[in-house]
Amino acid sequence: MAGVQPNSESPAPRPRRDDDREIESLEEFDQVVASGSLAGHRVQSVDLTDRTFALLSTDTTEAVFLGCPMEPDAAAKIRAGGALVFPPIPGLPFDPYRGSLYAPDELFAGLADGGYDATPDARAYHWYQRTKSDGDIFASMLRSIHDDAVSDALDELLDGAQVVGVMGGHALERGSASYAGAARLGRRLARDGLTVATGGGPGAMEAANLGAYAAPFDDGMLDAALEVLAKAPHFAPSVTEWARAAFDVRRSRPGGGASVGIPTWFYGHEPPNAFATHIAKYFVNAVREDGLLARCNAGVVFLPGAAGTVQEIFDNATPNYYGSRGEPTPMVLVNRAHWTAKLPAWPLLQALASDRPMESRIALVDAVDEVPEALARLAHEKPA
Repeated sequence: MAGVQPNSESPAPRPRRDDDREIESLEEFDQVVASGSLAGHRVQSVDLTDRTFALLSTDTTEAVFLGCPMEPDAAAKIRAGGALVFPPIPGLPFDPYRGSLYAPDELFAGLADGGYDATPDARAYHWYQRTKSDGDIFASMLRSIHDDAVSDALDELLDGAQVVGVMGGHALERGSASYAGAARLGRRLARDGLTVATGGGPGAMEAANLGAYAAPFDDGMLDAALEVLAKAPHFAPSVTEWARAAFDVRRSRPGGGASVGIPTWFYGHEPPNAFATHIAKYFVNAVREDGLLARCNAGVVFLPGAAGTVQEIFDNATPNYYGSRGEPTPMVLVNRAHWTAKLPAWPLLQALASDRPMESRIALVDAVDEVPEALARLAHEKPA
């Protein structure tokens, strides 16, 4: 999958372009220093306490240092030389300047010993709950910086990738036939060379990420994983047990296939799932929703869901209707009864699409097994 690194405990440094000014690791920092100048570069969340000599001896004119620990002498010198230094913020449960996406092991650190409440994910949510309504401009600024850094990292990850979104309800339980079907869909899409992207939460989202994780293995791996996960079918009443079951699967078969989850702390009661190998977690849900759908350049699949999934259908339909992102992208709704009778989004989508270029890019299918063919067909249809 172009643009998406395989699952790894320590991702390899990204290839640098000649015009790349962002530095996101110590290796990249050393590489740029060796070239003779840091002028104009942006250094994100790199620990530079052992690079004082390099900072004192290298041109840092118009450079920007975001959350980089460094010795006071080095900070004073580079400020005097025309650089901007944004210091680390003590006491935060997250890094607002981070240069990469989250990994499941990072968000769930401490799960084994202290349960979910001890994890960085839970602590970030509690911080958000404390600060979101107090009107503190500093807290809102930190949330905005964090979300912008996450968007930047997501763009770097998905550069050149063919991304297909899989949307669906968080209530879908492990152990159900629908959950297994969503997992098979994620596996098939990943095996077809597409990057699977979901809302990053439980239910149908987790199932699709699980399927992508299972893609490199034999088919028996997914069957075994579904059996393990069925013992903790839902994240309520215990997020801890739900998450531990996922990590049991990951430990038994490490090195699964890559996929992307894009969750939000806005829905703090919904934990992120551990099968998305790259997690772009946001504080602002509107930024997260629009960013997720905008990056699905190979189309979006809508599994049965409730209000959130209905919102996503029409959030995706709007730019397709107006052509604001260029040529319309495929939209496939799954389960005819759900989308025509229970929540009749399909008739409205058809009416919107009538006589518009998007008309040839929408489809309604009965089952997940029909999705890959529908996506391929819609991708090659000429817009009406």
